[in-house]
Amino acid sequence: MSSVTILYMMKKLQRDFYLRDVNLIARDLLGKILVHESDEGIASGVIVETEAYKGPEDKAAHTYNNRRTSRTEIQFREGGYAYVYMIYGMYFCFNVTANLPNMPEAVLIRALEPLDGVDLMKGRRKTDKLKNLCSGPGKLCAALGINKEDNGEDLCGGKIYILDGGKRKLKIKTSPRINIDYAEEYKNFLWRYFIEGNEFVS
Repeated sequence: MSSVTILYMMKKLQRDFYLRDVNLIARDLLGKILVHESDEGIASGVIVETEAYKGPEDKAAHTYNNRRTSRTEIQFREGGYAYVYMIYGMYFCFNVTANLPNMPEAVLIRALEPLDGVDLMKGRRKTDKLKNLCSGPGKLCAALGINKEDNGEDLCGGKIYILDGGKRKLKIKTSPRINIDYAEEYKNFLWRYFIEGNEFVS
């Protein structure tokens, strides 16, 4: 049975999964499968690393102090939408919006374990190194073909979505988030989640 067939046998996460506290979602997303269906084909990967950004109170969040801009507007809707933005003028980052309307929280997907469409991902990333395909937020967006046009995409729809991935025991570790030294005391919060021992973690 092909991996594509297996994907279609899995249950897509529904809206209620996303209407919760961002840290619960960040932890629960580990082991789930992120899928992007494009004209080029299907690409997917198991989520192995996330970071939670807790909205208005979080000095590392784009919506700190309820900052509302054209870029962050999508976070003020109910959870379950794609929040995609560019960093360093060249890399995209994919986030999952969380919680209820006007509670702007988001989970950054930091790394995936490649699953389906590996050849497609290698072509997009111009590398044959499997471990390097999706081991970082910019890398996974390039591999899956996710860009700014996907900002605001409904994750309960049919283009970009997340599958349950089935039940399996995961050893989850936490740490401070990466590259947020500007966030004062929030830089020390243990809001990064990853699967211990997974070789695809960034």
